[in-house]
Amino acid sequence: MISFIARYFSSLWELLTAPFRLIWRGIARLFPPRDCTIMDTRDGEVITYQQSSFWRFTKFCLFITMTIWAAWSTYVYVYHRPLLQKRTLQLEESRNRHNRQMTDLKVYLQKYTDLTRELNITDNKLLKSKKLTDQEAEELLNTKSKIIGELDFLQTRITEMMMDENYTPEFDKISEISMEFELVRNENDTVKQKHKQIMESAIEMADADTQIVEAVSKITSENINELRAQLKKINASISKLGLSEADLIAQANSYSSQFVGGTYIPIRISKNSNEKYQKIAQDIEKWHGLSRLTKILPIGAPVETKTITSPFGVREDPFTKTKKQHKGIDFAGKVGTELYAVAPGRVISAGDRTGYGTTVEIDHGLGFTTLYAHLSKIMVSRGDWVRPGTVVGLGGSSGRSTGPHLHYEIRYKGTPFNPTSFVKD
Repeated sequence: MISFIARYFSSLWELLTAPFRLIWRGIARLFPPRDCTIMDTRDGEVITYQQSSFWRFTKFCLFITMTIWAAWSTYVYVYHRPLLQKRTLQLEESRNRHNRQMTDLKVYLQKYTDLTRELNITDNKLLKSKKLTDQEAEELLNTKSKIIGELDFLQTRITEMMMDENYTPEFDKISEISMEFELVRNENDTVKQKHKQIMESAIEMADADTQIVEAVSKITSENINELRAQLKKINASISKLGLSEADLIAQANSYSSQFVGGTYIPIRISKNSNEKYQKIAQDIEKWHGLSRLTKILPIGAPVETKTITSPFGVREDPFTKTKKQHKGIDFAGKVGTELYAVAPGRVISAGDRTGYGTTVEIDHGLGFTTLYAHLSKIMVSRGDWVRPGTVVGLGGSSGRSTGPHLHYEIRYKGTPFNPTSFVKD
């Protein structure tokens, strides 16, 4: 046994804590750590933090406890109301029946007392009156016999009442019902108080929920409008590529890189939920996608001068003097002018290319690439990740060129398009 423990466990403490560690591993599988993303309303920054397995498991336990407590309180409240009413009616009925019986008993006792007194008076008359006629004496005797008969009747009724098995336990039954009535009433008062607290908390939560929904709706709407304004200048170019805002948002949310983060996981809202929550979830997803687009798309000029010497489109070839398609735009510059990456991406080509001379091509994602041609020197290597503002090369006149300048192209899925709206402020 000791050798088995020493073989699989390094210490006695590890052996004793093994079951707990096994249980915790199971809990960690059910509640893995989760990355959460929220927006800082003051600075407009996106903050990402991680919820640990312990925190998620604790919140789950608290939620289950509160749910069970609320359900039990509601059940007790709903169940005891009819019970309390039933007990109240039983108690009232028992009290009324008891009051009627006690009233009858009081009347019988009063009648018994009156008849006894009347019987004593009759006896006195018979004993003390010496001048009674036979008729008067007979009347007194008849009266006495009548009183005795009534007394016998009353005694029989009182005896039956006092000996009635349905009457004697009535006092105990009333006592038991009264006690149970008091207990139920006290418990019902407690449940009512708790129910009141729950309702007050629910009202406060509803108010807070409304305020939060309104605040989040306002923030997302303002941010969406601001982001749309930033992308407005390229809308025409995007439309010509056969893309829509909804398509780009969906692609941006599913795109991941080391600069824009992982794939966006949308908020799941039941179709049966209030429309305001569904709208907020849609707005947050839209805002998140537009925010990513402003980072992913190659918007901006690759040089500081921004002087365009030759636009995109058909032009006269400087060598053959024939009309020919110019697949990019040319920026004026000197040999050695620093050329910048306009968006984050990865270098997919860095070297000589026929006609273009020394070139650098960067993949920014979503099918968009940028190409820098006629360079005098390359400052990056194939496979490098670059940030906006990274110097990727120096201006020159290599390849098929008539003088120092930068030939700049933006391509979508390998096909060049007019980049003018992307580079203008």
